[in-house]
Amino acid sequence: MPINNALAIIKRGVDELLIEQELIDKLKTGKPLRVKAGFDPTAPDLHLGHTVLLNKLRQFQDLGHQVLFLIGDFTGMIGDPTGKSATRPPLTAEQVKENAKSYSEQVFKILKPEQTEVVFNSAWLNDLGATGMIKLAASQTVARMLERDDFSKRYKGNQPIAIHEFLYPLLQGYDSVALKADVELGGTDQKFNLLMGRELQKQAGQPQQCVLTMPLLEGLDGVNKMSKSLGNYVGVAEPANTIFSKIMSVSDELMWRYINLLSFESLDTIEQWKRNVENGANPRDIKVGFAQEIVTRFHSRAAAEEALNDFNLRAKGGIPEDVPAVAIKLESGIIGIAQLLKQAGLAPSTSEAYRAIEQGGVRIDGEKISDKGLKLGAGVIVAQVGKRKFARITLA
Repeated sequence: MPINNALAIIKRGVDELLIEQELIDKLKTGKPLRVKAGFDPTAPDLHLGHTVLLNKLRQFQDLGHQVLFLIGDFTGMIGDPTGKSATRPPLTAEQVKENAKSYSEQVFKILKPEQTEVVFNSAWLNDLGATGMIKLAASQTVARMLERDDFSKRYKGNQPIAIHEFLYPLLQGYDSVALKADVELGGTDQKFNLLMGRELQKQAGQPQQCVLTMPLLEGLDGVNKMSKSLGNYVGVAEPANTIFSKIMSVSDELMWRYINLLSFESLDTIEQWKRNVENGANPRDIKVGFAQEIVTRFHSRAAAEEALNDFNLRAKGGIPEDVPAVAIKLESGIIGIAQLLKQAGLAPSTSEAYRAIEQGGVRIDGEKISDKGLKLGAGVIVAQVGKRKFARITLA
């Protein structure tokens, strides 16, 4: 492929490329590049926010390059301070090991195994030792570290900064030295750490890696960065129906950002979709196609079709087939609707159950419920709260 065409693919969706001419020079050699991206195993599940980087890694693979999928099992026990207003609690070795295993199982839904090296930075950082750590720390000044936006804000705000947090960007940069990376990818919030890799490679007499920063994907709320802790995420290992319905809940405006960063469709195709919507096409149809693309990627085409059918059924007030079964024991032969919804796990409290009824979001066997005083006796019913919560309840 001509260099210009390859460069256009690499730059798609990228926030910043440093330094473009260096990357062009690397591509001109014709040698497969070593493309690195690091992931701290702070949670066992990958979500669509992570796949912004994974998709870009896959594009490098499609261009013939080798991916270094780095799991920060050593640095994960420090905790990445990026964007944090307080020192992060370190993970235990057991947590890191379990989460890393889950990562390894999930990334190959996107990456090609034959062009991927899964590496753990404990392989070289454990051997660095006290002498190596001191030598590494001596390569940078405190003033340099305080140039980082998050460290600077915490320092000016009299918020504590633990000394070990200064080691994190140094160790991430040293990873690039150990792996002889040609390119490193990261989110826009990782720019300082990525540039540290260039600096340490230069000190080590190595060719400096190029840096690609990728935008941070907003979560389903459209405000905060996608995060499992905030509950605004779409997990790649979630059931097909869940992935589909979560994507369909994204606003029409945010939909385009998701498509631009996550879809494998061509830029020309996406531009045509936008023109179609401007000319009166329903954006819901575009969103359905995109949701099916994502579900197909992480499950199968058949699962995507089933998810669409299930979503349409729910939207019409129908009842899907895979409703979880719940048994509730009747103490006095009957149970109030609010208590039923709470015990079935469809509402966190009776007050929330009443609120859902007031808002018209509760159905029993497909019929909307408006009576907050409704009581039910023995039998089997299907209860629904909102569009996504169902339970087949046996009352006895």
